[in-house]
Amino acid sequence: MRKVIIIFAMMLTITASAQENLQRQASNKSVGKMFTTVKELPITSVKNQHRSGTCWDYATLGYFESEILRKTGRTYDLCEMFVVNKDYMDCARHYVRMHGYSQISEGGSCDDVLEVIRQHGICPEQAMPAPGSLTGDSLANFNVFFPLLEQTVKNIVRKDAKEPLSHWQDSVQAVIERFVGRCPETFVYEGKTYTPKSFAESLGLDLDDYVSLTSYLHHPFGKWFIIEAPYKWRLKPSYNIPIEQLMETLDKALDEGYTVAWGGDVTGDFTRAGLAMLPDSVIPSQELRQEQWDNWRFTYDHVMLIYGKAVDEHGKPYYMVKNSWGENGQYKGIWYMSRDYIQLNTTYLFLNRHALPKELYQALSNRITYD
Repeated sequence: MRKVIIIFAMMLTITASAQENLQRQASNKSVGKMFTTVKELPITSVKNQHRSGTCWDYATLGYFESEILRKTGRTYDLCEMFVVNKDYMDCARHYVRMHGYSQISEGGSCDDVLEVIRQHGICPEQAMPAPGSLTGDSLANFNVFFPLLEQTVKNIVRKDAKEPLSHWQDSVQAVIERFVGRCPETFVYEGKTYTPKSFAESLGLDLDDYVSLTSYLHHPFGKWFIIEAPYKWRLKPSYNIPIEQLMETLDKALDEGYTVAWGGDVTGDFTRAGLAMLPDSVIPSQELRQEQWDNWRFTYDHVMLIYGKAVDEHGKPYYMVKNSWGENGQYKGIWYMSRDYIQLNTTYLFLNRHALPKELYQALSNRITYD
């Protein structure tokens, strides 16, 4: 027994050493990089999704907070767990309506947050229990919550069932509220009583202003299509344009004072130290994007907020990006992502339609048509 304990202790030491080495390598990769800010837009504070797969939630609410800041000058801290409560329940309903031929996942997209606010409203952070507080953690922790929720929902749709279990929605809602809290029907904010819907209406957002843009070859350009990604279960369409036009649209939006929510892939050269850049040997192109998407080397696994532009010591362009992993890394929760990295690894951009170039704005104003 003592021998086993010693071996186990050695394994822990080796694992810890390997992790430290990887962290050191990631940190060293950005050591010596010097950035000069070209454009920086106002944003709200960096948040921490902690042990939850809710980057889509934190990033998109951060995006809407920046939109409110741009339009009204007011700073809000909107409640991520309100969105979790409503969105996971919506996802469960979709799963049951699809007879189980769908996905129950912690992940989501910007469309989820938009639709939650549209259908259910929103509340400030202090109107619900703090993330993690109902599970004894200081931040959101879904390690127990989500497996239990997933199993509860999957049990509703049995292979031999002729109809869903009765009162199944009550069972799902009980699990959600046990871990993230109940959404308030009314609350007081700055001395005034609101419902979630009336609070959403007070924020000055026009929820019809927001669109999703993408760039792939397996659908024609100039058409709307639903991106075939597991986390986009709401089946909301994105408008397909060439990648060069997508990048020009991103630059124009930032130059004119609009932040942009970014959904894409961070499985490659995305360091924990705060830097994302491609190897010199990789040249992004429309064809390479498609190849990596089709062979699964590129996926949709993260959402963040782009709020500025910078150049490094060699004049290479980068974007300034707010992450939701807390104030860690070399830049306290901010990432510098090279332009070519964004060009290759973007799944979609989510932004205000008024930030679009005139021709693209007019094209998107026409009736949505599917290919």
